[in-house]
Amino acid sequence: MDIIDQGQGTLFADPDPDKAREFFRAKNRKMENKVMNLKDAITKYVHDGDYLAIGGFGANRTPVAACHEIVRQGRKNMGFAGHTATHDMEILSAGEIYNRLDVAYVVGLEARGLSPCSRSYLESGKVKVTEWTNYSLTARLKAAAMGVPYVPIRNIMGTDTLKYSAAKTTKCPYTGKKVVLMPALYPDVSIIHVHEADVFGNSKFRGIAVSDLDLANATRRLIITTERLIRHDEITINPSLTRIPYILVDAVCEVPFGAYPGTMPYEYFSDEDHLREWMAVEKDHEKFKEFLSRNIFDCKDHDEYIARNGGPKKMRELRAKELLLHKEV
Repeated sequence: MDIIDQGQGTLFADPDPDKAREFFRAKNRKMENKVMNLKDAITKYVHDGDYLAIGGFGANRTPVAACHEIVRQGRKNMGFAGHTATHDMEILSAGEIYNRLDVAYVVGLEARGLSPCSRSYLESGKVKVTEWTNYSLTARLKAAAMGVPYVPIRNIMGTDTLKYSAAKTTKCPYTGKKVVLMPALYPDVSIIHVHEADVFGNSKFRGIAVSDLDLANATRRLIITTERLIRHDEITINPSLTRIPYILVDAVCEVPFGAYPGTMPYEYFSDEDHLREWMAVEKDHEKFKEFLSRNIFDCKDHDEYIARNGGPKKMRELRAKELLLHKEV
């Protein structure tokens, strides 16, 4: 296959499907109880130097509690897939947990503005960056989920994104037309937050999936955080609602309000006041250090973090707001 053009970026994850299969072949796929607390799950499955991917979309259904725990435990030198990443990126940047970044959408918190913390960390010179688009990373996860080393697509040709990516352009052997080859992305560990899961890891969630289904199939180790545990017969009574099967899951952690201060569709709305507080305090280094101590390092767990930011009363307000919005729609 002749390569017409290629990016100058570094490929941070090996796209070889056979090497990935060696891992998956030995993975435990027994239907057994995988419930553990979040602290233990992060300790067991998230390691320094790993390549990490986070589920959800923007600040929606994002495993914020898990991101806090990764920072709390001081993980370092990780790779990170910056795919539709907003507040999760902000948290991980605050802890400087990654030094390799596949970047698509990362510094912005959508209409909320840009994160000073994420921006300054990327400008610090401590992070090696390879550029993609959100669709490019989607295609890379799709390739991994399919068990192939790449998929051909037709975006980013003729752009600087291709120049700073690790993609390659070639000619289609059937049509002679140019296509871009997106290398498979197999994360070492991923975390996805869902609405409901049983003790084995069968998981249900509502709302947009983005790439979470491909991510679940592509990742070597998968931690599920869930709003609530449900009985297994609630899975079997309507198995078509199960979006992530137990055979892909390594740990199940019950973390109510685990996406706070982001949105959990049909459960609770985002805490916009607290997200604005994050953005504002990041501009002052000393104040931000105090803020992180109060909200992450000095908190035993996510329950304590919520208690320090309005507690059950705030969560009832956010739940009512989310339910009212869906009623209006």
